[in-house]
Amino acid sequence: MVSGSRSRRSLGRNDAAWRALLRPVAAFLALSIFAAPAVAQEPVKIGVGFGLAFLPLYICEDLRLVEKQAKALHVDVKASYQRLVGAGAMQEALGAGDIDVAPFGIAPLLAAWEQTKDTPQQILAVSGMTTIPLVLLSNAANVQSIANLGAADHIAMPSLTAPQMYLLEMQSEKVFQRYDRLHDQVVALSPADSIDALIAGTGPVTAYFSSPPFTQLALRDDKVHRVLSSSDVIDGKATFLMLGARRTYIDAHPKLPEAIGKAIDEAARIIHDDPRRAAQIYLTHEPSMILDAAATEGVLKEIGGEFGSAVYGVQAFADFMGRHGELKSPPQSWKNVVAPALLGSPST
Repeated sequence: MVSGSRSRRSLGRNDAAWRALLRPVAAFLALSIFAAPAVAQEPVKIGVGFGLAFLPLYICEDLRLVEKQAKALHVDVKASYQRLVGAGAMQEALGAGDIDVAPFGIAPLLAAWEQTKDTPQQILAVSGMTTIPLVLLSNAANVQSIANLGAADHIAMPSLTAPQMYLLEMQSEKVFQRYDRLHDQVVALSPADSIDALIAGTGPVTAYFSSPPFTQLALRDDKVHRVLSSSDVIDGKATFLMLGARRTYIDAHPKLPEAIGKAIDEAARIIHDDPRRAAQIYLTHEPSMILDAAATEGVLKEIGGEFGSAVYGVQAFADFMGRHGELKSPPQSWKNVVAPALLGSPST
């Protein structure tokens, strides 16, 4: 019994000695854990412009949807959004590496894809954003088709390189067998000036190739009517705006295109299911003198199904651009110009 007690006392003393020896080690380990640097978030810099087409990105920014979807894919991401004016500025920023993801129309993305083809910097589509319809409007009752436009009728659109120009050319090819038949009648006007010209009805502008919400604003006037929409031209949806990135970026961040696409789809569901909330987000980013919350909500109710990550009309644009020399080697399939994350989407 005495021997056993001595043994336990000896063990107790040994335990105390070990604890004394281990205490500095434990303190060191604790300090090491707290001093260890946190895992850095992967940054993704996304270019943003102006207009209703950018609403999915506004929602992604406010609700941190890219971060949310990336986390579900086990990637820690910090998305930032850089406002730039004009497609040229966007593409320059992408080429310089100032942004990682840039918005494109179909034709500019195809042109950039071909210019960078077979290089590590090749531009690929990573996600669609919107297929909001582009609509040709007229204030002339007799104009029910572009065939009814006379030589004195001018057609307004935002710029001479806008998606509307390609759609007009495609329809001219169908109707006149000449894609450039109406070139001399196209004028570049701002949406506000185009609507004013249609409503006034006193000048040469008798048609305006519009986009939401300007389509809805112009149609408030009884003289203005629809002539043609983008879906009529290509027999289906046509992407108005998509997101593109360099192949090197996609290869280095293989999960980010999927995360971005899923974020865009979640934003699209919010626009469709809760247009009031989406309208509030839009007007926070772009306060408007002509659209209040109710009017914006009304527009979104009308076009709420026109947002999402799939891309449409890419092959139709590619084939047209190839026929008329804008692409020397047009892609054989839309799948040639998209990131792997889009290959399983219902794109065209």
